[in-house]
Formats: sequence, structure tokens, C-alpha cells
Amino acid sequence: MKFLLESLEDLDKQLKRHGGRLHMFKGDPCSVFRRLWEDIEINKICFEQDCEPIWRERDQEVMSMCQELGIECIERVSHTLWDPKLVIKTNGGIPPLTYQMFLHTTSVIGTPPKPCPGPDFSHIKFGSLSSSLAQELRVLDSVPTPENFGLVKEVGDKLVVWVGGETRALQHLESRLQAEKEAFAQRILLSNQTQPNLVGSPTSQSAALRFGCLSIRRFYWTIVDTFNEVFEDLPMPSQSVTGQLVWREYFYTMSVDNPYYAEMERNPICLKIDWLSRTDPTYQKKFESWKNGMTGYPFIDAVMRQLLAEGWVNHVARNAVACFLTRGDLWISWEDGLNHFLKYLLDADWSVCAGNWMYVSSSAFEQLLDCSYCICPVNFGRRLDPYGEYVKRYVPEVRNLPLEYIFEPWSAPIDVQEASKCVIGKDYPERIVDHNDVSAQNSAKMEAVRRRLVNKIPHCCPSNTEELYQFMWLPPEQHDHLLGDDMN
Repeated sequence: MKFLLESLEDLDKQLKRHGGRLHMFKGDPCSVFRRLWEDIEINKICFEQDCEPIWRERDQEVMSMCQELGIECIERVSHTLWDPKLVIKTNGGIPPLTYQMFLHTTSVIGTPPKPCPGPDFSHIKFGSLSSSLAQELRVLDSVPTPENFGLVKEVGDKLVVWVGGETRALQHLESRLQAEKEAFAQRILLSNQTQPNLVGSPTSQSAALRFGCLSIRRFYWTIVDTFNEVFEDLPMPSQSVTGQLVWREYFYTMSVDNPYYAEMERNPICLKIDWLSRTDPTYQKKFESWKNGMTGYPFIDAVMRQLLAEGWVNHVARNAVACFLTRGDLWISWEDGLNHFLKYLLDADWSVCAGNWMYVSSSAFEQLLDCSYCICPVNFGRRLDPYGEYVKRYVPEVRNLPLEYIFEPWSAPIDVQEASKCVIGKDYPERIVDHNDVSAQNSAKMEAVRRRLVNKIPHCCPSNTEELYQFMWLPPEQHDHLLGDDMN
């Protein structure tokens, strides 16, 4: 909420520099527009297409009202690179069930449209509302604060402050492009994924994209142009530079005609897996330990604590905690994890977040993502955070342990635990589960799901094993080490 309100405040400041302002109304959209039509005779309403089905009823009501009143209604696609409806139409009227099929379909459509230039306000005459109408429509005098909505901080001050608004987003974009340019010069593609820096300043633009502070097309084309600038005539490797943005498109497209996309039971592309019942006596303890970063696995706990404190975590870290909650360790439904992420993540697009959770939990991709390939919460953490800096930042209980024990503190001798003031069960929790044991049990459960449902329903699945490894960020030379059950 804070990020959104900051974005609105930034927009208001920009409009005021051109003699206008942002009018913020409190009430039902159709009621507000109808009253404006009656009083000032508005004749055109323009808005960005919101392709997610959960918002369709709201937009349809506005369009129906415009048709009734003779108001010109203009809807444009700008939140996605391609129009998801066009992708589906080009694919024969159905969503492409695999990522490779999606890539083929978009290649038929062509490259995404380039962004439009910024608006020219020099000939714009801004209108105003009478004080009586503003009072009637409850126009807000200024951008409200989260406290105005009854929202208060659940945790203390954040270690990383994310600021909403186009102004900050464009500044951040320049820093990101410089980092990409330096990586390209070293022949490194997707540097924030292939070489994630968990303790450095974040370069992600995901929150700005979610709230419309940065154009997805501007981001896409600036990355492409930067690549072409560095490599000149060398053709850009397919999806090796803009892959994360295209995955975002894929998940949006898969959700566009599926109002049940974020749930299991009524979702036609989701496998019906018998996850741990919410009435199970172990459920509450397991889920709460995961949410609060108290699982006893320091890397998992660091990620969950960062989420609560800052509202953002690296993509590869999200995969690790999602796998841990679901098919890897706790066997808890991805729906519960999704709802937690939707509450705390700044960049939690409904479609993209749900798509990621289904992918990682094998709920739509069981053909390859079985529990034989689940993330090891010890080895994966060591690979991403070799010196333990990230874990020590968010899990201070283990910061005095020797590096060899930071990712598995239970293996430290008791005298080392005492000397480090990190006695397991006292200063830091016992492991909520033993990964070696539960991952083997969950693998058997997933195999049973596969035998029961094989070829029963058409569903999304990885195009090939390499796609799986790229999505999960699993370096080829370390697949067995990062995915296996070896905890040493």
C-alpha cells in the first residue's frame, strides 16, 4: 500500500508541474463517472487493459456504463508486452500450454510494440471540479497514507527502502542498465539470475512494473538496445536476455481466461494434489514456522524474514522457500504460500505470482518437477551465499557460528553452539522437519500423483529439462549437488 500511495503522490507532483493535479475519488467507479458525466459532461474515458480475470467485472461495468451514456471508451494494452488475447487467438483460441509453444506463438505475432514517447502537456488544458462536486464525490485533498486505511507496520524499520513512483523507477532503470551493460561486456547474460547478489543493492524493477511506474515495453526495449549496443551486429540469443520478462507474459496469458487460476480445485490446468490438511495437528506449527522464518533452516528463514521486513526477495530465493513449503519439505498447499506472498510482496502480480507457485510446487508441471528434484535448503543456500553474509544479516542468531555450520547449525557440536550463543532449541529453533526424510517421503507422494493422473488432463508442463533448470536457476554443473538429498 505504501508503495502504491507513493506512486500516486509522484504522479500528482508531475501533473502539478504542468498545471494539473491527480483527482482521487472515494467510491464506486461507475457512480463517480456517472456523476462526472452529469455535471461536467465527460465524453471520453481512457484506461489501460487489466487482463487479469479478477478485475474483469469492474472494467466491464465501466464499459457498459460508457455504452449506455454514449461516452467513448478507449482501452489500450500497455501492462504487457503482447496482448494476451491476441496470443490466445493466434494459438487457435486456446492458451499455449507450454512455454516453448508460447514463444512460437509470439514469434508469429512479432516483436513487442515499442513504447510511445512521453506525453506533451504543452497544449493540454486541465479542468477543475467545483468545490460542491468535489465534496459530494469525496475527492481527497491529498494522497492518503497507509494509516488512513487502518494499516500499520507489522515489523520494524526496513533494511531496504523501496520508493514508489515513476521518478524513482526511471532513476533505478538507469542504474540497472549500467549493471546490464557491464555484465554484457563480460559476456554475462541475465546477471541478476545467473549471478544473484543477495546482499547487494537490489536491481529488480518488478514492483515498478507491477504498479505501472515503469513501462514494460520501455524496460524490454532498453535492455535489447543495450545488448545491441555492446554486441553490435551479433544477434541476441533467444530468451537469454529478456527471458524473465517473457515468463511474466506467459503467466499473464495463461490466466487471462481462467478466473480460478490462483486456486487448485476449480483450476482446469492445476493438478489436484492431496496436500497436508489444514486440520492436521502439525499444519499450524509448520505453516507458522515457515511464514515467520523459524523453520530451523537458516537460509529458508533468512528469505522469509527478508520478505516480512522488506516486501521483496530475489527470484531464486523465492523458488527455494516455495519448494520448501510445498513438495520439498512441508507438503503444504501452494495456495497458502501464494496468499502469504500476495500479502507481503511489493511486486505480487496475481497472475505471475500464482504461476510461479504452480510451477515450483509441481501443481501444473509434474512431468519433470518431481520431488527427486527438490531444492536442498542447505546446499542451495551455500551456493547462493557462500560466505553466509545474507543469512547472518537476517538470522542474527547464527552469525557467531563458524561458516561451516551456518547453514546447518544443528550439526555443530554443543560446545561450539554454546560458545557461539546459538544453542539449538534454545537460541534458535530445532528443524521443523528433517529434509532428507521428508523429501524422500514427498517424492513417493508425487510419484503416486503422477501414476494416478498421468494423461488424464491437458495441463501446462515444461517443454524440456533445460527449461526447468533455467526457471529454477540451477547451474548445470551443480544440478545433483543443489537438488540432491546430500546435506554434507
